[in-house]
Amino acid sequence: MAPLAPSRSQPATASTSALWAGAIAQPANEFAATTLSVLEGQLPVGLRGTLYRNGPARLERGGTRVGHWFDGDGAVLRVNFDGERAVANYRYVRSAGFVEEEETEQCLYRGYGSLPPVSIWQRWQTQMKNAANTSVLALPDRLLTLWEGGLPHRLDLETLETVGLDNLTGLQPGDTFTAHPKRHPRTGKIFSFGTIPGGNATLKLYRLSATGVVEKTGTIPLAGIPLIHDFVLADRYFVFCVSPVRLNPLPALFALSSFSDALQWQPQQGTQIIVVDADSLEAIALNPVDPWYQWHFGHSYLDFDGSIVFDVVRYPDFTTNQQLKEVASGQVTTTADAQLWQYRIDPKTGRILDQQCLIDRHCEFPVAFGHDETATTYLNVHRTVPTPVGDLFGAIARFDPKTGLTVADAGEGRYPSEPIAVENPANPQQPWVLTVVYDGTQHRSELWIYEGNELEKGPICRLGLPEVVPHSFHGTWISE
Repeated sequence: MAPLAPSRSQPATASTSALWAGAIAQPANEFAATTLSVLEGQLPVGLRGTLYRNGPARLERGGTRVGHWFDGDGAVLRVNFDGERAVANYRYVRSAGFVEEEETEQCLYRGYGSLPPVSIWQRWQTQMKNAANTSVLALPDRLLTLWEGGLPHRLDLETLETVGLDNLTGLQPGDTFTAHPKRHPRTGKIFSFGTIPGGNATLKLYRLSATGVVEKTGTIPLAGIPLIHDFVLADRYFVFCVSPVRLNPLPALFALSSFSDALQWQPQQGTQIIVVDADSLEAIALNPVDPWYQWHFGHSYLDFDGSIVFDVVRYPDFTTNQQLKEVASGQVTTTADAQLWQYRIDPKTGRILDQQCLIDRHCEFPVAFGHDETATTYLNVHRTVPTPVGDLFGAIARFDPKTGLTVADAGEGRYPSEPIAVENPANPQQPWVLTVVYDGTQHRSELWIYEGNELEKGPICRLGLPEVVPHSFHGTWISE
């Protein structure tokens, strides 16, 4: 393994039991456009385009650490491939909250799971900070960084300079916009949603043009204030699975507790399956089923018989939120395992026609490659079963509906991010898979490229990043 120059930021703590914590122990360092060194293998000539990734990069300010992983200030990694070299840059999103806190070197805002270190009488007057740290949406003329509690931020596609909030020519100041918009594979239209709080929340639906202009909106009333992170797009239908998590609003409103701590698991309410017509943006079915919680959906499609098929990473309860809260501290003691399940439902009634467990081991961040029943799914798993307590994902995997699960172990102390599948124009059935890896044994970050159908052979190319890039949530790829 070729050596890299040491990063300027060294981990405050990085025990052998939690090597991943070194990546978030200190605020990340930005870096300007840098040609990446090839540590092993070689770049695929046909790999041409740009990878963007977003995640929380600063979890501490003025001696105060955020109370939840979701509250770190967002920063975007951009890596451009031209067939000969890879050039990367990395930059924080300059949200209004980030700029103000940067100037004062204090935590001034509330977060999803954080409260500022001020008196309780001052705290209720503080605002929520748009951390812009969850995902990205690349449009022809701009990059949007997404955080589902508010509007997107607009960035320059190349320099990553923050321009400001973006209302997509149609969103209102109080609207929210999910971190998981879906682009229709046939029309290019973008579908999205936001949860608008109130006594009972409203699910606001959006259909956008391929260039990111709001064309149509719709609303669906909800019971209480649930937490909805992702949804299914299956051709002409949306599907929402509204899990029985509800906000206790008064403690959150008056900052007696954080938003996260005010969320309650109420399994007696069950999960509600809501089917929406993607053309009219109107609900056509609502069906209560047994309770579960999910952050992410995977592959989905409309089958030949008219039924909707979708994959979901399913947790038995909301313990996952506590586990993710603990990540911010660098020490995780809570276990929260999920499996990949597949559901088949009737779009006219929302009734479950069939269900099966596809992957019976903890997994997350499913990314589908393909659009029909033959599609493969790439995702993160642990290196070993059972799940090690306190460790983050140490492997990526490929699930093929015919051949099952293939795991690519990154090695002891190495932590890969969500795998992004990229089509190979010369061999459309053999995608490349890109993942950013934090090597806790060396305190450095790398970008690994795999042959998608041969994960078990290891990466075909490893690129060294000039600084440590903290664990990120979601990314996207734009081909040239």
